[in-house]
Amino acid sequence: MITVTDLSKTYGDKPVLSGVTAEIPRGRLTSLIGPNAAGKSTLLMLMARLLRPSGGQVRLAGTPVGEIAPDSYARQVATLRQAPGLDLRLSVEDLVAFGRFPYSRGRLSREDRAAIDRALAFLSLDELRHRNIDELSGGQRQLAYLAMTVAQETECLLLDEPLNNLDMHHAVEIMRALRQLCDDLGRTVVLVIHDINFAANYSDHILALKDGRLACSGPVAEIVTEERLRALYDLDFQVLRNGDSVLCNYFTPRHRR
Repeated sequence: MITVTDLSKTYGDKPVLSGVTAEIPRGRLTSLIGPNAAGKSTLLMLMARLLRPSGGQVRLAGTPVGEIAPDSYARQVATLRQAPGLDLRLSVEDLVAFGRFPYSRGRLSREDRAAIDRALAFLSLDELRHRNIDELSGGQRQLAYLAMTVAQETECLLLDEPLNNLDMHHAVEIMRALRQLCDDLGRTVVLVIHDINFAANYSDHILALKDGRLACSGPVAEIVTEERLRALYDLDFQVLRNGDSVLCNYFTPRHRR
Protein backbone atom coordinates (compact mmCIF):
# COMPACT_ATOMS: atom_id res chain seq x y z
CA MET A 1 0.00 0.00 0.00
CA ILE A 2 2.77 2.44 1.00
CA THR A 3 6.15 2.16 -0.66
CA VAL A 4 9.26 4.23 -0.01
CA THR A 5 12.11 4.40 -2.49
CA ASP A 6 15.63 5.63 -1.66
CA LEU A 7 14.10 7.82 1.04
CA SER A 8 16.39 10.23 2.89
CA LYS A 9 16.05 13.04 5.41
CA THR A 10 18.79 15.48 6.41
CA TYR A 11 18.79 18.30 8.94
CA GLY A 12 21.54 20.70 7.95
CA ASP A 13 24.52 18.45 7.33
CA LYS A 14 23.22 15.71 9.64
CA PRO A 15 21.64 12.70 7.90
CA VAL A 16 18.78 11.21 9.91
CA LEU A 17 17.52 8.75 7.31
CA SER A 18 19.53 7.49 4.35
CA GLY A 19 18.47 5.55 1.27
CA VAL A 20 15.55 3.59 2.75
CA THR A 21 13.59 1.44 0.31
CA ALA A 22 10.72 -0.66 1.67
CA GLU A 23 7.10 -1.66 1.14
CA ILE A 24 4.31 -1.71 3.71
CA PRO A 25 2.02 -4.70 3.04
CA ARG A 26 -1.69 -3.97 2.76
CA GLY A 27 -3.99 -5.23 5.51
CA ARG A 28 -1.12 -6.15 7.82
CA LEU A 29 0.40 -4.82 11.03
CA THR A 30 3.92 -3.55 10.43
CA SER A 31 6.23 -2.55 13.28
CA LEU A 32 9.16 -0.17 12.91
CA ILE A 33 11.82 -1.28 15.39
CA GLY A 34 15.39 -0.35 16.21
CA PRO A 35 17.47 1.55 18.79
CA ASN A 36 17.02 5.22 19.64
CA ALA A 37 17.94 7.66 16.85
CA ALA A 38 17.54 4.92 14.26
CA GLY A 39 15.14 7.04 12.18
CA LYS A 40 11.89 5.21 13.00
CA SER A 41 9.72 8.23 13.79
CA THR A 42 11.29 10.18 10.93
CA LEU A 43 10.34 7.42 8.50
CA LEU A 44 6.78 7.35 9.87
CA MET A 45 6.41 11.14 9.62
CA LEU A 46 7.67 11.06 6.02
CA MET A 47 5.01 8.46 5.22
CA ALA A 48 2.46 10.70 6.91
CA ARG A 49 3.51 13.74 4.83
CA LEU A 50 4.31 15.62 8.02
CA LEU A 51 7.95 15.93 6.93
CA ARG A 52 9.42 16.66 3.52
CA PRO A 53 12.02 14.17 2.31
CA SER A 54 15.48 15.39 1.39
CA GLY A 55 15.58 12.71 -1.28
CA GLY A 56 13.62 9.76 -2.56
CA GLN A 57 9.89 9.25 -2.69
CA VAL A 58 6.85 7.97 -0.77
CA ARG A 59 4.00 6.46 -2.78
CA LEU A 60 0.47 5.56 -1.71
CA ALA A 61 -1.10 2.87 -3.89
CA GLY A 62 1.40 3.76 -6.60
CA THR A 63 0.85 7.54 -6.53
CA PRO A 64 3.50 9.92 -5.13
CA VAL A 65 2.01 11.33 -1.94
CA GLY A 66 2.92 14.86 -2.96
CA GLU A 67 0.49 14.55 -5.87
CA ILE A 68 -2.46 13.60 -3.64
CA ALA A 69 -4.71 16.41 -2.41
CA PRO A 70 -4.55 16.82 1.40
CA ASP A 71 -8.24 16.06 1.94
CA SER A 72 -7.99 12.93 -0.21
CA TYR A 73 -4.90 11.78 1.66
CA ALA A 74 -6.63 12.35 5.02
CA ARG A 75 -9.42 10.00 3.93
CA GLN A 76 -6.89 7.28 3.18
CA VAL A 77 -4.23 7.66 5.88
CA ALA A 78 -4.69 8.61 9.55
CA THR A 79 -1.72 9.57 11.72
CA LEU A 80 -1.37 9.52 15.50
CA ARG A 81 1.71 11.30 16.75
CA GLN A 82 2.99 10.83 20.27
CA ALA A 83 0.07 12.15 22.29
CA PRO A 84 0.72 15.54 23.95
CA GLY A 85 -0.18 16.08 27.59
CA LEU A 86 -3.37 18.05 26.95
CA ASP A 87 -5.19 19.57 29.89
CA LEU A 88 -8.13 20.84 27.84
CA ARG A 89 -11.65 20.57 29.14
CA LEU A 90 -12.54 18.44 26.16
CA SER A 91 -14.69 15.33 26.36
CA VAL A 92 -13.63 12.00 24.93
CA GLU A 93 -16.52 12.18 22.47
CA ASP A 94 -15.43 15.63 21.27
CA LEU A 95 -11.84 14.46 20.87
CA VAL A 96 -12.91 11.45 18.82
CA ALA A 97 -15.05 13.76 16.67
CA PHE A 98 -11.88 15.46 15.44
CA GLY A 99 -11.18 12.24 13.54
CA ARG A 100 -14.16 13.05 11.32
CA PHE A 101 -12.87 16.45 10.21
CA PRO A 102 -11.73 15.25 6.74
CA TYR A 103 -15.39 14.45 6.08
CA SER A 104 -17.38 16.84 8.26
CA ARG A 105 -15.27 20.01 8.18
CA GLY A 106 -16.60 20.57 11.69
CA ARG A 107 -20.29 20.02 10.89
CA LEU A 108 -21.04 16.49 12.00
CA SER A 109 -23.52 14.50 9.96
CA ARG A 110 -25.47 11.43 11.01
CA GLU A 111 -22.81 9.32 9.30
CA ASP A 112 -20.05 11.10 11.22
CA ARG A 113 -21.80 10.50 14.54
CA ALA A 114 -22.23 6.83 13.66
CA ALA A 115 -18.48 6.57 12.96
CA ILE A 116 -17.74 8.18 16.33
CA ASP A 117 -20.04 5.68 18.04
CA ARG A 118 -18.32 2.79 16.24
CA ALA A 119 -14.87 3.98 17.30
CA LEU A 120 -15.89 4.42 20.94
CA ALA A 121 -17.53 0.99 21.02
CA PHE A 122 -14.56 -0.64 19.29
CA LEU A 123 -12.22 0.52 22.06
CA SER A 124 -14.77 0.03 24.88
CA LEU A 125 -14.88 3.74 25.66
CA ASP A 126 -18.66 4.21 25.75
CA GLU A 127 -18.70 4.71 29.51
CA LEU A 128 -16.03 7.43 29.23
CA ARG A 129 -17.48 9.33 26.29
CA HIS A 130 -18.62 12.29 28.41
CA ARG A 131 -15.53 12.38 30.63
CA ASN A 132 -12.98 15.11 30.02
CA ILE A 133 -9.56 14.18 28.70
CA ASP A 134 -7.79 15.75 31.68
CA GLU A 135 -9.73 13.44 34.02
CA LEU A 136 -8.44 10.24 32.44
CA SER A 137 -5.50 8.04 33.27
CA GLY A 138 -2.61 7.89 30.80
CA GLY A 139 -3.84 4.58 29.40
CA GLN A 140 -7.42 5.78 29.00
CA ARG A 141 -6.20 8.95 27.32
CA GLN A 142 -4.12 6.98 24.84
CA LEU A 143 -7.14 4.82 24.01
CA ALA A 144 -9.14 8.01 23.38
CA TYR A 145 -6.51 9.30 20.95
CA LEU A 146 -6.51 5.95 19.21
CA ALA A 147 -10.32 6.09 18.97
CA MET A 148 -9.99 9.48 17.28
CA THR A 149 -7.70 7.89 14.69
CA VAL A 150 -9.99 4.89 14.24
CA ALA A 151 -12.99 7.21 13.73
CA GLN A 152 -11.25 8.64 10.68
CA GLU A 153 -12.00 5.25 9.07
CA THR A 154 -9.00 5.27 6.76
CA GLU A 155 -7.50 2.20 5.18
CA CYS A 156 -4.11 2.94 6.74
CA LEU A 157 -3.15 4.07 10.26
CA LEU A 158 0.31 5.42 11.14
CA LEU A 159 1.04 5.41 14.88
CA ASP A 160 4.11 6.87 16.57
CA GLU A 161 4.89 4.97 19.78
CA PRO A 162 1.27 4.34 20.83
CA LEU A 163 2.46 2.26 23.81
CA ASN A 164 4.67 4.98 25.24
CA ASN A 165 4.39 5.18 29.06
CA LEU A 166 1.56 2.64 29.25
CA ASP A 167 1.24 -0.14 31.81
CA MET A 168 1.05 -3.74 30.63
CA HIS A 169 -2.76 -3.90 30.73
CA HIS A 170 -3.31 -0.87 28.53
CA ALA A 171 -0.44 -1.81 26.20
CA VAL A 172 -1.98 -5.24 25.62
CA GLU A 173 -5.41 -3.66 25.17
CA ILE A 174 -4.12 -1.36 22.43
CA MET A 175 -2.13 -4.06 20.63
CA ARG A 176 -5.16 -6.37 20.62
CA ALA A 177 -7.26 -3.55 19.18
CA LEU A 178 -4.69 -2.92 16.43
CA ARG A 179 -4.56 -6.61 15.66
CA GLN A 180 -8.34 -6.64 15.38
CA LEU A 181 -8.27 -3.67 13.00
CA CYS A 182 -6.12 -5.72 10.64
CA ASP A 183 -7.78 -9.11 11.09
CA ASP A 184 -11.45 -8.07 11.18
CA LEU A 185 -11.53 -4.79 9.24
CA GLY A 186 -8.67 -5.27 6.80
CA ARG A 187 -6.90 -2.07 7.86
CA THR A 188 -3.18 -1.47 7.35
CA VAL A 189 -1.41 -0.47 10.56
CA VAL A 190 2.15 0.85 10.86
CA LEU A 191 3.57 1.70 14.26
CA VAL A 192 6.83 2.73 15.84
CA ILE A 193 7.44 0.48 18.83
CA HIS A 194 10.27 -0.03 21.31
CA ASP A 195 9.08 -3.20 23.03
CA ILE A 196 10.50 -6.00 20.89
CA ASN A 197 8.24 -8.58 22.53
CA PHE A 198 5.06 -6.73 21.53
CA ALA A 199 6.47 -6.36 18.02
CA ALA A 200 7.33 -10.06 17.85
CA ASN A 201 3.94 -11.28 19.07
CA TYR A 202 1.50 -8.90 17.38
CA SER A 203 3.12 -7.92 14.08
CA ASP A 204 2.91 -9.51 10.66
CA HIS A 205 5.82 -7.59 9.21
CA ILE A 206 8.82 -5.75 10.65
CA LEU A 207 11.07 -2.96 9.37
CA ALA A 208 14.27 -2.76 11.42
CA LEU A 209 16.30 0.45 11.28
CA LYS A 210 19.71 1.31 12.65
CA ASP A 211 21.75 4.50 12.25
CA GLY A 212 19.23 5.90 9.79
CA ARG A 213 19.36 2.95 7.43
CA LEU A 214 17.16 -0.07 6.86
CA ALA A 215 18.91 -2.99 8.52
CA CYS A 216 16.40 -5.62 7.40
CA SER A 217 12.70 -6.11 6.73
CA GLY A 218 10.32 -8.99 6.27
CA PRO A 219 7.92 -11.31 8.08
CA VAL A 220 8.33 -11.60 11.84
CA ALA A 221 9.85 -15.09 11.71
CA GLU A 222 12.61 -13.85 9.41
CA ILE A 223 13.50 -10.76 11.45
CA VAL A 224 13.06 -11.95 15.05
CA THR A 225 16.15 -14.13 15.27
CA GLU A 226 18.95 -14.03 17.82
CA GLU A 227 21.52 -13.08 15.19
CA ARG A 228 19.54 -10.19 13.70
CA LEU A 229 18.39 -8.77 17.03
CA ARG A 230 21.92 -8.96 18.40
CA ALA A 231 23.25 -6.99 15.42
CA LEU A 232 20.40 -4.47 15.61
CA TYR A 233 20.57 -3.66 19.32
CA ASP A 234 24.17 -4.66 20.20
CA LEU A 235 22.80 -6.94 22.90
CA ASP A 236 22.82 -10.67 23.46
CA PHE A 237 19.40 -12.15 22.75
CA GLN A 238 17.76 -15.49 23.42
CA VAL A 239 14.63 -16.04 21.32
CA LEU A 240 12.30 -18.56 22.94
CA ARG A 241 9.27 -19.92 21.08
CA ASN A 242 6.27 -21.66 22.62
CA GLY A 243 3.58 -22.35 20.05
CA ASP A 244 2.56 -18.99 18.60
CA SER A 245 4.22 -17.02 21.41
CA VAL A 246 7.72 -15.55 21.23
CA LEU A 247 9.89 -14.28 24.07
CA CYS A 248 12.91 -12.17 23.19
CA ASN A 249 15.10 -12.39 26.29
CA TYR A 250 17.81 -9.73 26.44
CA PHE A 251 18.39 -9.77 30.21
CA THR A 252 21.62 -11.12 31.63
CA PRO A 253 20.88 -11.61 35.33
CA ARG A 254 23.82 -12.29 37.59
CA HIS A 255 24.07 -15.74 39.09
CA ARG A 256 22.60 -15.77 42.58
CA ARG A 257 24.15 -18.00 45.19
